Parts: sequence; C-alpha cells; structure tokens
Amino acid sequence: MKKIVLIPTYNEKENIASIIDAVLSFETGYHILVIDDGSPDGTAAIVSGIIANHPGRVFMECRAGKLGLGSAYIHGFKWALAIGYDFILEMDSDFSHNPNDLDRLIHACKQGADVAVGSRYVKGGSTENWPLDRKIYSQGGSAYTRIITGMPVKDPTAGFVCYKRVVLASINLDNIKFIGYAFQIEMKFASWRLGFKIKEVPIKFIDRKIGVSKMTKGIIKEAVVGVLKMQWLYITGKFIKLIKN
Repeated sequence: MKKIVLIPTYNEKENIASIIDAVLSFETGYHILVIDDGSPDGTAAIVSGIIANHPGRVFMECRAGKLGLGSAYIHGFKWALAIGYDFILEMDSDFSHNPNDLDRLIHACKQGADVAVGSRYVKGGSTENWPLDRKIYSQGGSAYTRIITGMPVKDPTAGFVCYKRVVLASINLDNIKFIGYAFQIEMKFASWRLGFKIKEVPIKFIDRKIGVSKMTKGIIKEAVVGVLKMQWLYITGKFIKLIKN
C-alpha cells in the first residue's frame, strides 16, 4: 500500500536533509512530498539535490510565498490523492515528531482507525523542552476545543497525523479554510463529524532544537475563534454541507 509523508517547509535548511534521510531509512518504503513556501534560505535547493538522488521517492511542490501551514497541507493532500496514495501523513520538518513513530500511526490505521493522531495528551504521551507558557496554551486549547465541540480527541491541535485515503477523499478540501492550529482542529472535526474513527497514538513531542518556531499570537487567536465558528456552523447545519464532497 502506498504511503507518503507530507512535510511543509519555510526556512528549514538546517533540518530538511536530516528529516528526509530519516524517513527514507525505513525499509517500509515511505515516499515524501515537501511543500515549500518560497523559503529564502535555500531549502528548496537542498531538496532538489535530494530528489536527484532519490527519484520516485522524494518530490517537491514549490509555492510562491508563505501561504500558511493549512493551505500547504491542502495542496499536499490534493497532490497525494491525485497520485493514488493509500495513507497520507503529516509531519513537521524539525524532528519535533519522531520519524520512528510513523509506523505506529500506519499500524493504528491498519488496525481499524481512519485517522491516527500522534498525541501528546493520552496516556504515554508527553512533551519535552517546552516552556510553561506553551504548555498552558496547548493544554488549555485542547481542553477548550473538547468542551466547545464535544470532539473526543485529547490532542486536537496535533500535527503528526495519518489519514486513510477515504477520509481526505470524502472532505471538500476547498472548504477547509484555517491555516494554523485551527486547521488541525478543523480537519479532525470534519473527519469526526463525517463518521470516521479517530485513534490517538501516544508520542513524545520534542520542541525544535534548530531553527525558529512558526507559532504566533495570530495563530492562537485563529484557533480560539475558529473552534467557536466550527461548532456554530455544525449547530446550524452548515458545517457538514460545507465539507462533504
């Protein structure tokens, strides 16, 4: 079964070669699609060199400017669906997500899950090297999302996710509008409301050691407002109509 890891990048020259090498090292045969948002630091040039050495396993889509995490993943989802991948995974480029956990997410999907989430907040999950304020934002945001939406996912903002093809093919991706943490919530909310089974797999999330975090106050605000908007649309019967193909 064909599986691909989507890795959005913006100024990740310090990390991108190492994370690609790590994913390619698995005998289970992952493919990789890098979605680069016009990184001025030369990230795309590094990936181009890797592609030349791994034809048919590493691919890249270059976009004209920093258009946001959510739209990068939507671009990657559409690309992967068109090519015919069975399992489509999201992963950060900075080793916050351990590549060794990729097989665990795939296994969860093979055992009955439609969406497997690498979770920091189920039993066995954890974070490392996080400042107190980030822990408060993340855990508070997760609790807030569960209270407002009723969605039974303890880590709704998680960005380490495996989707079965059928899930992404069932969602109208053009109507997924958020770009930051709210994007991650919106995708899980859409999957859940369409009746797909979500399984959380415990992981250790390690804060990046190289490069600069893309977290901003605007992203946090988008998530707070976005959760309310999603739930309101669901209550009024509009959400399913927006997302269902």
